[in-house]
Amino acid sequence: MARTSFASSLRRLLSRSSPPPRVVPSRSVTYMPRPGDGAPRGVTLIPGDGIGPLVTASVEEVMAAMHAPVYFEKYDVHGDMKRVPEEVIESIRKNKVCLKGGLKTPVGGGVSSLNVQLRKELDLYASLVNCVNLPGLPTRHENVDIVVVRENTEGEYSGLEHEVVPGVVESLKVMTKFCSERIAQYAFEYAYLNNRKKVSAVHKANIMKLADGLFLESCREVAKKYPGIKYSEIIVDNCCMQLVSKPEQFDVMVTPNLYGNLVANTAAGIAGGTGVMPGGNVGADHAIFEQGASAGNVGHEKLVGQKRANPVALLLSSAMMLRHLQFPSFADRLETAVKRVISEGKYRTKDIGGDSTTQEITNAVIQALD
Repeated sequence: MARTSFASSLRRLLSRSSPPPRVVPSRSVTYMPRPGDGAPRGVTLIPGDGIGPLVTASVEEVMAAMHAPVYFEKYDVHGDMKRVPEEVIESIRKNKVCLKGGLKTPVGGGVSSLNVQLRKELDLYASLVNCVNLPGLPTRHENVDIVVVRENTEGEYSGLEHEVVPGVVESLKVMTKFCSERIAQYAFEYAYLNNRKKVSAVHKANIMKLADGLFLESCREVAKKYPGIKYSEIIVDNCCMQLVSKPEQFDVMVTPNLYGNLVANTAAGIAGGTGVMPGGNVGADHAIFEQGASAGNVGHEKLVGQKRANPVALLLSSAMMLRHLQFPSFADRLETAVKRVISEGKYRTKDIGGDSTTQEITNAVIQALD
């Protein structure tokens, strides 16, 4: 596809009726045509493992309470499966949208990550995580409003590895011009369409001169097309130090695959924790909305047993999904309700300073809808 047509296509996918204010924690990722007959949209739902069924059930309950124009096609998928069932892939291809709880990936062994499988199968090349302070939720830093745009399909995180001989494993980092330009284009288009002022490329090109050098070269070329957006580069280790000391200096961050996972989780921790950070993995045709940063408590048995998992991140991700489906009034209503519950502080789960159950948070959000 020619550069001009790619840019116009991406702009069409990302465009909104008006740029959102900087204070809105969840932004549009892509945009689907709204059905003219007002018919509800089908959404593939994967509850997943650990706390996943708890938080996805919360979303279902809130969606039903607000009469959101969506219906769910639910599938039982777990991280210890060898592959994502074909019927699930077909459902996402049909609906073009999926809402997902966490899928636990076994550490070590030969079981590959189903999350990575989904991204590759559906070419979900961009991960988007919104790390922003929520009103009323105290954190170490104020004025944090960072969007991490992470390349999702190649690099160290893509799982290309094999055992050469017993005791010697080779893990491949493959970087391409096409994917590097594509993610850079996405980041700058996002910044442009959301009134963002700065894009920072995160890299380790001082050591990985060819691979990360190619990524930087691509970012520099795309940056030239956006003279109104400030462009900077930062080495990943310095980036982590700057994040925990002066996070307010960052706006939009564009990263290769592995660095983005680390940076997004660090930024999420600074802005309130993984339990309140929405996100999505998107491509040209499909989108999966889920908790924005990796949940260290995906399989936390204590949280599951006590039913005290935090549903806020997935509720905000579902608001992103509603906006993606062009139901902005429902998205705004849901976001407002969630932020009101957090701001009032009466109902909070343990990870954000309270002792509420998942159901108590859900009930509070439903009450705040009115």
